[in-house]
Amino acid sequence: MSTATQIRTRPLKPGFGVEILGVDLRRADRETMAGVVDAFHRSGVILLRDQVMTPGELTGFVAEFGEPEDHTLKEFTVEGHPKVYRLSNRVVDGRPIGAHNDGVGWHTDYSYKQEPVMATMLYAVEVPPEGADTIIADCVAAWDALPPERQGELQGKVLHHSYQHFMSTREYGARELSEELKRENPDVYHPLVRTHPADGRKALWPSTGTVIEVMGVPNPEGLDLVQELVDYATQDRFTYRHKWRVGDILMWDNRCTLHTGTLFDDTRYIREMHRLWVRGDRPY
Repeated sequence: MSTATQIRTRPLKPGFGVEILGVDLRRADRETMAGVVDAFHRSGVILLRDQVMTPGELTGFVAEFGEPEDHTLKEFTVEGHPKVYRLSNRVVDGRPIGAHNDGVGWHTDYSYKQEPVMATMLYAVEVPPEGADTIIADCVAAWDALPPERQGELQGKVLHHSYQHFMSTREYGARELSEELKRENPDVYHPLVRTHPADGRKALWPSTGTVIEVMGVPNPEGLDLVQELVDYATQDRFTYRHKWRVGDILMWDNRCTLHTGTLFDDTRYIREMHRLWVRGDRPY
């Protein structure tokens, strides 16, 4: 019996994502953990509910998938746990303890790096009773649903990504970068159609925010194409909307998805999430 059959799952959406049932990550043996990792690579998204995890345990968990990645901005990492980044609207002693409204807008994490993160994991510490959903788009299904002639037109196109542009123009948390951050985050170029190294499946891989041009296609036509493809890939038929509960771990594969956060009433409710990344490789 393979490790993948040792865990019970149910689909989050037909053909996309799984909820892993009956696994307590603090007590999982090696065979069970191997099954969790395998489910991630095959499904694009995994959900585990009712977990109780410290920042150190979360770091150990994501290390099962690869090397935990550092964060571009350091001020909201959890003290003593530099791989754990806090997302929150909580203010303590007049200072925010986390990034607020981070991740609103369809994107894939670290797309502005030569080697974007392979996986993003969120752990729910405190969640509002309404709003603050996370929506994930299945970009493999979106690619597969395109007519062959359209696939042919898009295959081989290259996107120009800019962190500097993204940070200066984003709706929430815009800032001008220090010279050091500019040097650390030069512009990069990635394929519009990405191949998954686990099994060769292809995914439509546009993004908003960081993309400033399609190489060889003049603007505004190029950016209009990117927006058209984002709108297409994020239709309801390709997306899973996650409604959070405390103790949820949601982890998605940035090589074949887009995601966005949604807003909530931050005057009434507090949200606190821990985010961790797994280092990736260069898209092809």
